[in-house]
Amino acid sequence: MLYDLVFCNAWILDGTGAAGHWGDVGVSGERIAYVGPRCPEPARRTIDAAGMAIAPGFIDMHTHSDLVLLAERDAGAKVMQGVTTEVIGQDGLSYAPLAEQTIHYFRATFQALNGDPPGLSWQWRSIGEYLAEFERGTAVNVAMLVPHGNVRSAAIGLENRRAAPSERAAMQALLRQGMAEGAIGLSTGLTYAPCSFADADELVALAAAAAEYGGYFAPHLRSYGADMEAAVDEAIDVARAAGASLHLTHFQAPFSVGRGKAALYLDRIGRARRNGLEVTLDAYPYLAGSTFLAGLLPGWTHEGGRDRVLERLSNHACRRRIRHEMEVTGSDGLHRVPVDWETLVVAGVRTSRNADLVGRNLAEAAVLRRRDPFDVFADLLIEEDLAVSCLAFIGNEENLQTFMRDPEFMAGSDGILVGDRPHPRAWGTFARYLARYVRELGVWTLEECVRKMTSLPARRLGLTDRGVLCPGAMADLVVFDPETVQDQATYEEPRRHPVGIPYVAVNGRLVKDADQPTGARPGQVIRGSGSRGSRTA
Repeated sequence: MLYDLVFCNAWILDGTGAAGHWGDVGVSGERIAYVGPRCPEPARRTIDAAGMAIAPGFIDMHTHSDLVLLAERDAGAKVMQGVTTEVIGQDGLSYAPLAEQTIHYFRATFQALNGDPPGLSWQWRSIGEYLAEFERGTAVNVAMLVPHGNVRSAAIGLENRRAAPSERAAMQALLRQGMAEGAIGLSTGLTYAPCSFADADELVALAAAAAEYGGYFAPHLRSYGADMEAAVDEAIDVARAAGASLHLTHFQAPFSVGRGKAALYLDRIGRARRNGLEVTLDAYPYLAGSTFLAGLLPGWTHEGGRDRVLERLSNHACRRRIRHEMEVTGSDGLHRVPVDWETLVVAGVRTSRNADLVGRNLAEAAVLRRRDPFDVFADLLIEEDLAVSCLAFIGNEENLQTFMRDPEFMAGSDGILVGDRPHPRAWGTFARYLARYVRELGVWTLEECVRKMTSLPARRLGLTDRGVLCPGAMADLVVFDPETVQDQATYEEPRRHPVGIPYVAVNGRLVKDADQPTGARPGQVIRGSGSRGSRTA
C-alpha cells in the first residue's frame, strides 16, 4: 500500500485525553490509515514531525464566519491556528432560513457582526440552499445550528410579543426543515432581538423539534450579568422540558456582579447532570467580549427592525429612556448591569467619518468629541447606520479558569472576523489555550487541552469519525510544537497568526504546509445525524 501522506516521528495525541506516544500517522485519501510506532508502507510524501505533536484538527464550537467564509474560502484566520471545523449559525442570528421580508434586516442590521462581503449571490433561502454555498469549496469543514432569530422573524416578523399557537407551529416546521436539511441543533441569542422577544414556552417547543433530529440546544443566555443565575436555570429548564441536550455557549461569568460566582453556576450545572441532563459548555480564553454595539441597546428598541431603532435613537423621549436604562437600571442588552463606558471599545465602523474612534473606549471618545458618552454612543450608531462593532472588557480570569476545569468544557473562539480592529480571539484562541493555559499556567495538561479541542466537541456534534486519531477516522490533522506554539494576535494587532503550528490537514489534504497556507479547499459540510445525506458515521 502506498500512503498519500505520512507524518513520522511525531508525539501522537489521539484526542481522547490518553497519554501521548511517539510514532507515525499515515493518510490514505480522506482518512487516517495508520497510527503506530513506524509506518510500514511508503508514502507519496513523508513529513518529519520530530519534536512536534500531531493531534486531530481543532473544532471551533462557536464562530461567526457565516458570511466571511463564503467570501474568503481559504479561512486563513482559522487554518493558521489549526482549526479544521467551524460551527456557524450561532446566537440565534445567521443567514438561513431567510424569508423575503427579512433578507434586508439580517443583511443590514448585523453588518458589524458578519460584514456584508461583496460578490455573494444572496439567492439562498433555506438552510439546505445556504449549506450548498459552502459545498462549492472551503478550506475547513462547516456545521450549522438553526438560528432562532431567523425562524422567529420568518413566522412573526420583528414584533415583541408572545407567539400564537399557529406561529409557534410555523416556527417548528421551519426548524424541522432546517434539521432535515443538515443542521445540528438550535441556537438562540436571548439578549438579541428578535430572539429576546421569545418566552420559555416558545424555546421549549423549538428545542423539542431540534431534539427530534438528535440536535442540541445552544443558548446565548438571557443574562451573563445581574440575572445570570435565573438565566442558567431557564436554559436548564428549557432543555429538560424539551428533552434536548444543552450546550452553554461562550460561558463566562463577567462583570463585577459575577466575580467569584463560577462555582455557583457549576453547582447548578452539576445538579442538572446528576438529574440526567447532558450539559456541555464552551468559552474563549480572553477577558474581553465582542459584539455589535447596537446589541447593547434595550431589547424593546429593536422591535420593528433597523429603521425603527434609528428612529428611536433620534427621538428625544426614547433617547432619555434608553439612557436611563443603560446608565441607571442596566438594560437587558447590557445584562441588567449599568454601563461603564470605559469598558466599551470601538472595534469597527462603516465609514471614515468615525475612524478616529476605533481603538478608543467610549469615555475617551466622549472627551475627543467633547460630548457625553451616551450621546457619542447613540450618535455613533446613527451616523454608522448601526454598523459598529465593539469590545467589552468585562471578563474575570478566576471565573474563566474555574469553568475551564469543568470536564465538559471545550474551546470556542466566538471569533468575529470583520471590523477595523476586531477581537484577537478569531486568530489566536487555540494557540492561546496551548501556550497560556497549558505551558504557562498548567490549568490543563497537554492531553486534556487537545481533548477539549477535538474529541469532546466532536462528541457534542455527534461525530464518530472526527476528533480522534485512529485508522478509519477522517484525516483532519494539526501538527504543532508544544514548546513554541504561541498566539501573536493582540487587541492592537488582532490579525496576527500564531507560530508553532506548521502543518494542518483537512480531509487528508494539507491546507497549511510548512507554515504557509496552500489554498486547498477540501472542507466538507458536516450534516447532523437526522438529516438526509448525513456525513456522520
